[in-house]
Amino acid sequence: MTKGILGRKIGMTSIFDDDGFLIPVTVVQVIPNIVLQKKTEKNDGYDAVQLGVEDLRPVLANKPKTGHAAKAETAPKRFVKEIRSPEMMNYEVGQEVKVDIFSTGEFVDVTGTSKGKGFTGPIKRHNQHRGPMTHGSGYHRGPGSMGSIDAAKVFKGKKLAGHKGSETVTIQNLQVAKVDVEKNVILIKGNVPGAKKSFVVIREAVKKAAK
Repeated sequence: MTKGILGRKIGMTSIFDDDGFLIPVTVVQVIPNIVLQKKTEKNDGYDAVQLGVEDLRPVLANKPKTGHAAKAETAPKRFVKEIRSPEMMNYEVGQEVKVDIFSTGEFVDVTGTSKGKGFTGPIKRHNQHRGPMTHGSGYHRGPGSMGSIDAAKVFKGKKLAGHKGSETVTIQNLQVAKVDVEKNVILIKGNVPGAKKSFVVIREAVKKAAK
C-alpha cells in the first residue's frame, strides 16, 4: 500500500484549469491527522500508521480510547484508520500528517461511506426492468421469478428489495486538481463517495502506482 491521509468531504464546486476548461471538483478538508500508533513488520506482521482526526467529546470517549490516545499525547479521535505504507513509517507517534503529502496532478483512490437510501425495491436497488404497465398486466415493479418450482426454495443471493446505500465504496484513479496548504484543502476531480461532512480516506492510487 502507499501513502494516505484522512479528510472530511465538504461538497462540490468547479474550477478552471490552465487551458480554460471548467472542471468539477470535490472539496476535501484535511483536518489535522495525528499519528496514534505505528505498526511494524516485526511486532504486527505489517508496516502501517494509525491516523486519527477530530477530537471526540470526553463524554463519548471510553477508557481504552482515552488511554490509547494518551500515548500520542492527544485527545481521543472520532475517525481512526490505518494506512499501510512503508514510506509513512518516518512519522512518529503524536506527529501530524499534513495535506502537502499529496501534490497537484497525483492520482488517488478515495474511500467513503455511500449515502443511505433506506428500503428500496429491486428496480432502484439492482437496476432491474419493470413489467408492462398496460394491457391488464398485474406485474409492474415486483422482483420477478423466485426460481424454479423444483428447488422449492429461494436461493441465496437472489436480488430482492432491501436496504440500499450506507456501504463502503472506493472510487479509483481520481486526479488531484489542487492542493491548498494554507487552507488544508484538497480539490479532487470528479465526485467522491459519501454525503457532505462525511469522512473519507485518500490513498495514493494503487493501479497507477503499479504502472
